[in-house]
Amino acid sequence: MILLASKYYSVMRKSYFLLIPLLIWGCEKTYENLIDTSTDNFQVNSLSGIKDINLLENPEDSILTFTMTFSSGSFVSDAYFDIYFSDNSKVNSSPVEMQEISDNTYSAQYFLGRANPIGNYSVRFSAIGIEGTAKQVALGSFQFNNGQENLPPEISNTVIDPDTAVVNDTTIIFTSVEAMDPNGASDILEVYFIVYRPDGTTNNSKVLLFDDGKPENGDVLAGDGIYSRLIQVNQNNQKGTYRFEFRAKDRLGDLSNILNHFVLIQ
Repeated sequence: MILLASKYYSVMRKSYFLLIPLLIWGCEKTYENLIDTSTDNFQVNSLSGIKDINLLENPEDSILTFTMTFSSGSFVSDAYFDIYFSDNSKVNSSPVEMQEISDNTYSAQYFLGRANPIGNYSVRFSAIGIEGTAKQVALGSFQFNNGQENLPPEISNTVIDPDTAVVNDTTIIFTSVEAMDPNGASDILEVYFIVYRPDGTTNNSKVLLFDDGKPENGDVLAGDGIYSRLIQVNQNNQKGTYRFEFRAKDRLGDLSNILNHFVLIQ
């Protein structure tokens, strides 16, 4: 068994009312799920702005405008939303605050452009009422096409150090690979390897690598395109030559080229 390392390795490189059904606004999409906020004193009457975006049809970068209206008598101190990719990672770095533009009506804009990857997005709306606690009030989803042809990611320059090890106890091994995507770094969903034992068997599980700049993961600089991971092997591992199969996947599921790296465990 190859285990994940848990310590730093010195040889490194480089996230009071039930809601009523929402209204349909033109060709925009309604919300799939509404959240029960019966323990608080606000009620959503309408919500607009969810729509599929295709920049092939509209070559200009798009601005999403979301507007949420609460029923008369609702008490709302704050309203905001978050946007998520299909893998549940958040697009916006902090909640997008909605401004009150009239009584009980809140609105905000968010910019999506060609740097945002193609795929499914979801929007989660929240509000803070008289209890002072943020509660999710609606969920929505939309498709985004950034107007570019989707191309698969590419990987290069695999590193495993050491690639020959005499294991008497526990040995820490540094692994890394460079990954890029023609559609932008944000289009990379995951970078990983699968380990094949000397006898050719594998559990086929992915070992994810990181580009987060965290020493505990073996990564030096976040966002530099070098994905790293520390693993550990011990004396119970099979002796012989292991094959590490490196690959990357983008948000539409397209896979990169495969790079193999061999490690001798003695």
